[in-house]
Amino acid sequence: MLETHSLTIVPTPAQSQVSALLELPERARALLVLGHGAGSHLRHPLLDSLSRALHQNGVGTLRYNYPYSERGRGMDSEPVRLATVRAAVLAAGQHRPDLPTFAGGHSMSGRMTSLAESRDHLAGVRGIVFFAFPLHSGPPDASRAQHLSQIGLPLLFVSGTRDKMADRALLEAVTGQLKLATLHFVEAADHGFKVPKKRGDTLAVMDEIARVTASWMLSRLA
Repeated sequence: MLETHSLTIVPTPAQSQVSALLELPERARALLVLGHGAGSHLRHPLLDSLSRALHQNGVGTLRYNYPYSERGRGMDSEPVRLATVRAAVLAAGQHRPDLPTFAGGHSMSGRMTSLAESRDHLAGVRGIVFFAFPLHSGPPDASRAQHLSQIGLPLLFVSGTRDKMADRALLEAVTGQLKLATLHFVEAADHGFKVPKKRGDTLAVMDEIARVTASWMLSRLA
C-alpha cells in the first residue's frame, strides 16, 4: 500500500508555487527528495519507474517540479533552482520529520542538490544521491565536480557505463578523491538508464538502482 500526498512548495517569494508529490510505502525506512533532469518533470517515466522501485525497497520519495518545469517551458536561473531544492528538502522535513532524509536526483537535480549543500547545509539531509551525475556536456572535463570536495556528507553516484555525460575513467578519478563517495556503475546503461535489449529492460535496471540506493541509504543509518 502506497501513501500519496500532492503538495505545493514555494521556491522563493518572487516565484509561484510548484507541484510536489510525496509517496510513502508501508513501513518506509527513509525518504529521498528526488529531483528530475533538465528537460523533464516530476512525473517523467524515468522518475515514475525509479520511485516505484525505491518504494519496493522501503524508501519513500518526494518528487518536485521547478518553476520552469511547472510552466512547461524555459529554464530557471541557478539561484531559483537552488532555492527550489531547499524548498523541497524543507517540505520533506515538515511532512515527515520522523524519517531519515536524503536528497538528490537525476542529472541536473543531483548537481543542483550538491551545489546547494556545498554553499549551505541542507537541514536534516543525511546524504546525497546522484543518478547520472552530469559531469560534462561535451568533451570529458571535471569542472562541474569542483564543488563536491566542499561537501561533508556521504555521496552515492549511480552512473551508466554508456553515459556520454560522465566518462567512466574521469568519474572514477573524481569520486576516488572524495572520502565519502560511493560509485556504482550500471552496465550498458546510458544517461537515462536505458540499456540495449540484449542487456535487459528498464524494469531490471530500475530494480538494480533501487536496491543499490536503498542499501546505501540504510547503511548510512546503521
